[in-house]
Amino acid sequence: MDLNDKAPAFTVPDEDNKPVSLKDFAGKPVVLFFFPKADTPG
Repeated sequence: MDLNDKAPAFTVPDEDNKPVSLKDFAGKPVVLFFFPKADTPG
């Protein structure tokens, strides 16, 4: 992928374990932040 490419469609669980899809935010800016699980290296 290159900078400014569209992200592929995906669904992940939210903090209440309910599914959230990228399409739920269509037309809105989205910032994705990835981090390692607590107490794991990296």
